[in-house]
Amino acid sequence: MTDAMTEALKKAKYGDKDASAQLIEDNSGLIWSIARRFFGRGVEADDLYQLGCVGFLKAIQGYDEEYGTQFSTYAVPKISGEIRRFLRDDGAVKVSRGIKERAQSIKSARSLLEQKNGREPSLSEISELTGLDAAEIASAETAVGPTESLQRETGEEGFTLEQVLGDFGEEERLVERVSLRETIARLPEREKSVISLRYFHSLTQDSTARVMGVSQVQVSRLEKRAVERLREMLE
Repeated sequence: MTDAMTEALKKAKYGDKDASAQLIEDNSGLIWSIARRFFGRGVEADDLYQLGCVGFLKAIQGYDEEYGTQFSTYAVPKISGEIRRFLRDDGAVKVSRGIKERAQSIKSARSLLEQKNGREPSLSEISELTGLDAAEIASAETAVGPTESLQRETGEEGFTLEQVLGDFGEEERLVERVSLRETIARLPEREKSVISLRYFHSLTQDSTARVMGVSQVQVSRLEKRAVERLREMLE
């Protein structure tokens, strides 16, 4: 891995959205090569690529340079895992019992290390405790990973999807979150991709446009349309 990529990964991991977008552009060939494995499953090629981009972003956040493995070794199962998870939720792919058990052991190790060290554990620490390598950890966590927090703030704007759609009362909050997740899943794929990249992965509109291969104006329109559609469906 080149020094330039190492530096870009560090910047992206610590919130530099332009670095994240540039890394996706530089690795678009890798993402496409993985997306092609899932052609013919009833999902458009562009949507598979966008799902792969989401997995790539997750790989950036989870990568641990000190572990000693190449970034691509960790990123490939994250990319394919994100696509598999979408297909799993859509009924096209099932998660094996072995993967579920592996994911549970990783979750337990992560919790134990957090309690012991008082911080988020590194990839190398999880690997040492579980005996799993980077690719196995990436694959298992992505396959059964939970839905991202709807309260994560977007990029420089600092607002959440819940705030955009409405200020829910405390006693209604849990019900509204469940309803919101289900409603997002019903959006057209391109609008769902914009919501995912903007609100779940904190990208700016410009970075989202670069990931999706469209203009910033198109992203703005898709986002506005998606939010309006969500409001209508939640009324």
